[in-house]
Amino acid sequence: MKDIAISAGLLAAARRVASPNRDPRPDGFQPELIVIHGISLPPGRYGGEWIDRLFTNALPPGEHPYFAEIQHLRVSSHVLIDREGRITQYVPFHERAWHAGQSYWRGRENCNDFSIGIELEGTDDEPYDDRQYAALVPLIAALQQTYPGLSAGWIAGHADIAPGRKTDPGPAFDWSRLERDLRAAGAVFRREILA
Repeated sequence: MKDIAISAGLLAAARRVASPNRDPRPDGFQPELIVIHGISLPPGRYGGEWIDRLFTNALPPGEHPYFAEIQHLRVSSHVLIDREGRITQYVPFHERAWHAGQSYWRGRENCNDFSIGIELEGTDDEPYDDRQYAALVPLIAALQQTYPGLSAGWIAGHADIAPGRKTDPGPAFDWSRLERDLRAAGAVFRREILA
């Protein structure tokens, strides 16, 4: 359903906002893990330009008290799926986005080196929208078909790779639904909770 232009690492159907918060993956590293995140800016509010502005280092600290706390961060994700299921891409998939921070997965540190970060607009405790799952499933299926390292189906939440530091996508994210829908789409789902 979603076409990925492999040479450019871009999702054909996505809106694009280029983030400067990216760099090449280390030599020999390819995507092997998909990390699901949850984000809302300000916390608990949806819509607007604030996530774009965070990922492009243009968040105005005077616009909201929370922005003053985080405006120094230099972060990004490969893509964001908003509440309506629209996808914005910030970093090409073959490059390293700065989404995981200090992280650990299956004996390896620095998950940014070998993962693709997918942000879902939401909070830990409010159900994610059906349209987000409808966009997420074909995106993951397309990524698994495009990148051989993802074909094993490893998917983690941010909380799984940074336990005690992160909680997203939170208990409101329906992992069982994602597994069922991915399998129905002919994709693979493997998750190992390490916390």
